[in-house]
Amino acid sequence: MTTLRQRLHISLTCARSKMDLPVNVPVDNPNADTEWNDILRSKGIIPEKPPDPDPIIQEALIEAEKRAHENRLEDKDLDELHELEDDEDEEFLAQYRNKRLAELSALQKASVYGQVYPLQKRDYTRDVTEASKKAFVFVNLTSSLGSNVESRVLSEVWRQASVKYGDIKFCEAKADMCIEGYPERNCPTILVYKDGDIKRQILTLRELNGVKTRLKDLEKVLVEVGAANESDARLKRRDSDEDQDSLPNQKIKSSAGAANDDDDDWD
Repeated sequence: MTTLRQRLHISLTCARSKMDLPVNVPVDNPNADTEWNDILRSKGIIPEKPPDPDPIIQEALIEAEKRAHENRLEDKDLDELHELEDDEDEEFLAQYRNKRLAELSALQKASVYGQVYPLQKRDYTRDVTEASKKAFVFVNLTSSLGSNVESRVLSEVWRQASVKYGDIKFCEAKADMCIEGYPERNCPTILVYKDGDIKRQILTLRELNGVKTRLKDLEKVLVEVGAANESDARLKRRDSDEDQDSLPNQKIKSSAGAANDDDDDWD
């Protein structure tokens, strides 16, 4: 026969078992800042509220603005720095001025080429492959046919680039004289060498801007292959250079006679 003490123990055990069962607590929005949610969080019924992203975003924006302010003179050349003398701290300006002067000095020392070098097949290894261990070497394999307008356009751009970027060696050769049986349809071909290897090959000017290719189009290639840095002060002179560059290209195209400017003619 069950005693009173035993019945009481059984009742308490059942009560505890019911309390251990999960309770479905109604919560409209667990992320809301309410007193009810705070109580539930303190009891571990709902998880802690995730951190507010606004302060993190604000902190990132402040850091970005700070860096932008600190680097506001990073892309300025010497002339632009001179114009800011009344607006900027002199000591701060002097740091960037000295930096630009050091960059110019380094470029002048590295500018040992400054012209287009004609290539001979027998000297190719020495003048291109071996030379590329010291600097970038750009080779223009041009057409032997006077009717190939793209080759004539690139030869002019090659000349302009060689003068402007004297630290890069620009070479040129008739394609069929360097490579026997080289297809005329692939002319002109641009080969980029560095450290003894070909880093880039461009067949015709289709990838650039066709017969409308100008120095600025080639400069994009210089940046892409690492021959010039995006912060290079010489790239900032594009606007003034383009006005002069357009004249030779116009003469080349006008002298082409019946040659069609459409790139499809060179397939």
